[in-house]
Amino acid sequence: MRLGLALPQFGPFADPALIPLVAAEAEALGFESLWAGERVHAPTAPLTPYPSADGRMPELFRRGLDPLLVLTAAATATGRARLGTSTLNAPLHPPIQLARQLAGLDRLSNGRVIAGLGLSWSRDEYDAVGVPWRERGARLDETLDVLEHLFGPDPVEHRGRFWTISPGDFQPKPVQPRLPIYLGGVSPAALRRIGRRADGWLGVPLPPDRLRATLGTLADQARQAGRSPVATALRLNPRIQDERTDLPDVGPVDQLAEYLGRAAELGVADAFVDLQFTARSTEELLELAGRIREAV
Repeated sequence: MRLGLALPQFGPFADPALIPLVAAEAEALGFESLWAGERVHAPTAPLTPYPSADGRMPELFRRGLDPLLVLTAAATATGRARLGTSTLNAPLHPPIQLARQLAGLDRLSNGRVIAGLGLSWSRDEYDAVGVPWRERGARLDETLDVLEHLFGPDPVEHRGRFWTISPGDFQPKPVQPRLPIYLGGVSPAALRRIGRRADGWLGVPLPPDRLRATLGTLADQARQAGRSPVATALRLNPRIQDERTDLPDVGPVDQLAEYLGRAAELGVADAFVDLQFTARSTEELLELAGRIREAV
């Protein structure tokens, strides 16, 4: 299994100076991908609950750096690691500007970008950027159309429900002939979209039996669409502690490694850990990263 690390970005780690330091050290430790997420707004009284057991947004998210800024800084400090977003909430962005940013980052990094896109759980974020909440799925679908057109041969053109791009040139293109697009989500609609349209799934640490079933559903959806199976990048936000638990991402490092081993047996080739939820300092984050890398 290829192992990745989320870059410093949120809460006490929202310091641009930390990004190149952690990125370079992570690559030296053998991490093969580096990741950044996105929070546009941190409402005091959210309109929609955070997708967790208690519905409360982590305090960590009240302070954060833009994901493409984070990956740009990481690109200049590294030479091999893939650079992914998990997730960048596509409907919150005009797709032609998003395409320009992704293409530029792919050229800066010499073809290392994975565009991981999602919808965001937060209705407040949609209100903040003036995008109707009820249109989020349709806008994601059309964003995928726009990216496909813009990253294809010139002249490019798009005429859709939300955006119109007149015939013209879009240059420079990404270095990668097909810049990989991964999508998040576990709902039936999300899995159908991933199977039909994405290069990969941004997975979550489901129990092994449910993970196996979800991977099977994705394979079925891709097969029905006449496509090859999609890849998986499994994200874990572990809380490292001495006591073992029944949760795959809450417990000691060896428990986390055991779960990743089981995921690898199921065919998951990529996983990454976000240690900002458990580390209290940059030094502790890197120390934990080294222990996890060695264990896996």
